[in-house]
Amino acid sequence: MHRRQFLRCLGLAAALPGMGRATLAAAESAPAPAAAAPGGTHKILSCNVRGDLAGDARTGDSWAERREFCADVIRAQRPDLICLQECQQNNWKYLKLRLPEFDSFGLFDPGPVPHPMNTLFFARARYELLSAGGFWLSEQPHVAGSKSWDTAYSRLVNWVHLRERATDRELRVWNTHLDHLGAVAREKQAELIVQAAAVFPATLPQLLTGDFNCPAGSPPAERIRAAGWADTYAAVHGPKDPGFTFHGFQGPGFATHKLARKLSGKIDFIWCRGPVKTLAAEIIRDGRNGHYPSDHYFISAVVAM
Repeated sequence: MHRRQFLRCLGLAAALPGMGRATLAAAESAPAPAAAAPGGTHKILSCNVRGDLAGDARTGDSWAERREFCADVIRAQRPDLICLQECQQNNWKYLKLRLPEFDSFGLFDPGPVPHPMNTLFFARARYELLSAGGFWLSEQPHVAGSKSWDTAYSRLVNWVHLRERATDRELRVWNTHLDHLGAVAREKQAELIVQAAAVFPATLPQLLTGDFNCPAGSPPAERIRAAGWADTYAAVHGPKDPGFTFHGFQGPGFATHKLARKLSGKIDFIWCRGPVKTLAAEIIRDGRNGHYPSDHYFISAVVAM
């Protein structure tokens, strides 16, 4: 298949309802409440929560030790939409318990221990889920776990198409995590996402969140920007890079680490496209007793549609 034709088919597939079987798991829902939340602004979080990894216990940063603080930081932001990266089974199960007013969706990684990757949480009182789905960021996007180019791991993007109950407005939210090693892969992965999103009308508000593993001036970010997406943080604070969002559980101390030279910039983003106005955007640097909810700072944006 010609590349342009392939990308068009990919975009059309992403436009269809995505509630299939097998690889689609992690869709959690409950009956809608009697009263809907009021319309107005929407607060979005993008949170690389770091999986439940045994090695983190050596520094006191295991998921069991930081999960309560992680949930506290998220809840304190009073978000409407929460987009997670590196979310594994234990992360997802605990955060579901701590966020009972949210529904969630995420495709499962089909590895030896399946995980709901790039899970999206959305406030049940405010939004109705119209459809959901996702695809792998490869040359075989509908083959679960597929890899292409120089990517180190299989990567995917999830999306939810929501209706705001109070206003009947629709919006689409995409959540992804680009490869951390493959420069070619990051460009190709970004291209797949922007092509899939481009099939929707300009009047549809869209949000794209995630850990992009590259700064604002990199080729993947420039490709996203060229496709009509705006960085919410830059819309509020200007184009100057605010510094690292990955910090390896070291917080401000990461500035002196040798990795800081490679990862000195902001690599976590909330992008918007269509009739979306950014009102506020922040990097959330909360810490407690020298520990942090993750090895990334979480980020937030407040938008009006």
